[in-house]
Amino acid sequence: MPEINYIKHLNGVFIQFTKDSRLNPTHISLYIALFQLWNYNRFPDEFYIHRDEVMAYSKIGSKSTYHKSIKELSHWKYIVYYPSHNPFKGSKVRLFDFGTSSGQALDYYRTKIETSTGQALVPLYKHIQTIENNNKPKNKKEVFDFFEKMDWPISKAKQFFSHYESVGWRKGNVTIENWQAAAESWILKSEALKIQQTSKVVDQNSVLSLSKGQDNLKTSTNKDYNEPL
Repeated sequence: MPEINYIKHLNGVFIQFTKDSRLNPTHISLYIALFQLWNYNRFPDEFYIHRDEVMAYSKIGSKSTYHKSIKELSHWKYIVYYPSHNPFKGSKVRLFDFGTSSGQALDYYRTKIETSTGQALVPLYKHIQTIENNNKPKNKKEVFDFFEKMDWPISKAKQFFSHYESVGWRKGNVTIENWQAAAESWILKSEALKIQQTSKVVDQNSVLSLSKGQDNLKTSTNKDYNEPL
């Protein structure tokens, strides 16, 4: 059972959060909930969790959001997530040690990563370096895989890759720091444009309808004003 310094660990992980543009408040809330459960269990190498309990601690109301966020935290090496397909047995997680010993530099946090041959100690600065070098994808397939994982249209993946590949993965004169974050922005702008265009079509149809002389109020031109109201 590892010796975890509560304060040093939280300081370390929050510094890491500030470096990682992929994270959103849901990821952070979920991580803190898992950390608290890790603390309750006295920091074992691995421990069991129950979805409803973790969702209550992290204030996550959607099961799909919970599963997406915990898988991303695992993929990004903040935790290791072992999902359970047994309804009578909870899933299992492993949290990494982001704390440091006295005098150790922050860029040299150590984290335990499970390997096929056992436990390997890997300096966390390598993970930080990976994030910092995430300004462009390795290839087109990586983009397509990311869009597919996020349930976004592949047609948008093609447009996104073609555009930024042609401009050297830059926005104006600034190099993109994280292409995945740029992809999310691309999708949001695409959806906003789609809504705007739909709204314009509705407005144009309304104007066209009025221009054709339609009487949308359904009034009679032969009103008899002697009739009582």
